[in-house]
Amino acid sequence: MTGLFPDNPNAPIDMLALEAQALRRGYACIAGVDEAGRGPLAGPVVAAAVILPTGVLLPGVNDSKQLSEDKREELFDVIYREAVSVGVGIGDHALIDSINILQATLRAMSDAVRSLSVTPDFILIDGISSIPMNIPQRTVKKGDSLSLSIAAASIIAKVTRDRMMVEFDVRYPGYGFASHKGYGAASHLAAIAELGPSPIHRKSFSGVKEHCPSEPGSASTESQSGLFSF
Repeated sequence: MTGLFPDNPNAPIDMLALEAQALRRGYACIAGVDEAGRGPLAGPVVAAAVILPTGVLLPGVNDSKQLSEDKREELFDVIYREAVSVGVGIGDHALIDSINILQATLRAMSDAVRSLSVTPDFILIDGISSIPMNIPQRTVKKGDSLSLSIAAASIIAKVTRDRMMVEFDVRYPGYGFASHKGYGAASHLAAIAELGPSPIHRKSFSGVKEHCPSEPGSASTESQSGLFSF
């Protein structure tokens, strides 16, 4: 088995090395946590937490951004089938505009962990920001390419969010949500300029706020956050 950072740069990274380190420190139930949707101009930020059986091998599971849509969909089902537990947390556009994208992301991550059917005793988190929970945790830059648990969470978060954006495309036609998933594609920016922001656009984001009325309308009826347990 190779190390986390093998001497040979061409050798594969051991995607279970971080989990193994936590196990050696005495932790028994480790959750990987990641998010999808921090950058888009519309829609929610979605976080996922995944607890995998100790030593499980899931060939192909890696950073969701490196996988095709078809492969993510395939692995989504594999992860749900093999995981001890999967939790999802959602921070919608209204929450993002209210408390900013970083805080909405951390809340979604916390919600994802809380929605697990098994409480982890250690958390591996993609990125540099810890989450406000009284559970030992470790942040890992580019963790979705270094930890199998985090990589699995990245796939769950990405597929869950993409499916939501496809549904929003039906509800709010004309913006192309099914294709760009709310990111700032040229076609999306042109649609905002022509149609104005939809009810799920992030009105605090550049590219959207310039097209908002000077006087904000009534509060959105979309839920601000959600917990999902599987």
